[in-house]
Amino acid sequence: MSGEHVVVLTGGVGGAKLVAGLVDLLGAGRVTAIVNTGDDFRHLGLQICPDIDTLLYTLAGLADPERGWGRRDESWHALATLGALGGPDWFALGDRDLALHVLRTARLAAGERLTGITAALAERLDVRATILPMSDADCGVRIVTDADVLDFQTYFVARRCLPTVRAVDLSRARAAAAAPEAIAALSRPDLAAIVIAPSNPWLSIDPILAVPGLNAALRARQVPLLAVTPLPGGRAVKGPTAKIMQELGLALSATSIADHYRGLIDGLLIDDADARLADLPCRQTDTIMTTPADRRRVAERLIDWALRF
Repeated sequence: MSGEHVVVLTGGVGGAKLVAGLVDLLGAGRVTAIVNTGDDFRHLGLQICPDIDTLLYTLAGLADPERGWGRRDESWHALATLGALGGPDWFALGDRDLALHVLRTARLAAGERLTGITAALAERLDVRATILPMSDADCGVRIVTDADVLDFQTYFVARRCLPTVRAVDLSRARAAAAAPEAIAALSRPDLAAIVIAPSNPWLSIDPILAVPGLNAALRARQVPLLAVTPLPGGRAVKGPTAKIMQELGLALSATSIADHYRGLIDGLLIDDADARLADLPCRQTDTIMTTPADRRRVAERLIDWALRF
């Protein structure tokens, strides 16, 4: 590994934990996260970017340690008042969190790009990594279920992931232009490795891979691309990964994750509880990231492996 910089494709809580571990290991200015925006949506007139915000709060030390999303020490007066007035209170917006969405929406209305707004927020929060949306365009994922087609947040939050998933519609991502900064990050001269975080492959990583410019840049890379399993020992740590895999007829195993990324990745970091893969390079470690030490351990295992390519 001759370079000094790592790019991570990420979304959700698990991805944010790995990015935090890499920043802790490598230091400020050496990690860039390209973040899924497929779950972004408009709610009450506000632009909500859940995966970007989870990463911002995690790297700023502001994330709620119990929920894994949103801000710690949050209050909910606005949400309670909204419900009392008969408004839609199914999506939990805390009082502190609300300020970020109001500011983002105002700046978008003034003509700024999501990429620039995110960079400004990261600077204000003293985040030590570069956070890049995969696109400035609408890439909203839709979930095809047995009954109907649902916008992502309707499926994920309002319906609590209960409908049976038959397919994930990525058509908006496939029609979107990649953020130029994200393309540039994948070809920077000091790039050492690209990592796919242990995020949900279908809901968080596939939207990134569906953006044509990003897909092409990843396939033209000159550095190793390593992924981390989101399914240690055949079970999901958080979220609907296992449920979706079962509904799509996939075995709950590291092999299924490897098959999903086959042809793109150079290797897969699997859990100590997983069976080793026969036809794809792999390394093993305890991939559960409960503490900051856990996050750093997984980051060290990845970087040590990348050094050997």
